[in-house]
Amino acid sequence: MDKIIAIWMCFFLGMISCLSQEIVETIPWQSQYRLKWSDFRGPVPVDAVPAATTASGISYRYSANLMHHEVDLDFEVTAYFYPDESWYRPSVCDDNVLAHEQLHFDISELYARKMRFKLERTAFSENVKKEIRDIYQETLNELKDFQEKYDWETNFSRNLETQAKWNARIAEALERTSRE
Repeated sequence: MDKIIAIWMCFFLGMISCLSQEIVETIPWQSQYRLKWSDFRGPVPVDAVPAATTASGISYRYSANLMHHEVDLDFEVTAYFYPDESWYRPSVCDDNVLAHEQLHFDISELYARKMRFKLERTAFSENVKKEIRDIYQETLNELKDFQEKYDWETNFSRNLETQAKWNARIAEALERTSRE
């Protein structure tokens, strides 16, 4: 007899935990949507050094069925911006800083696509829950390192020449991955 295992992750668990917690507002990444300063609604920390902070990340949900020792996986991976955790100091921010912050969000989308790519090409075992969690953690670690590299190389948007190179690099990567 066929052995069927259905696993619903994140979505239902997240819904249950939200019943006892405040709902967090998010903005899903969309190619035509550009962040505005009004999207940055979090409080500026008293000891803040940066001009602005973008809180963005990746979430996922999936279901998996195991039939005849093969996993049929259905999943959704989304990059989000978190307005209430993102903030800026108006006195030191300009359009260049906003473009820098937008690129942080775009980089989150790029890594969401990388995760989708990995999930599509992985042959999962009966331990699918752990394998997906491992792919997610690996993606988050790579995303964190890439975001830090971006900030350091652009000097947090102040190196305009390097910032322009990063803008082109990420735009090209998003264009290329949208065709895959």
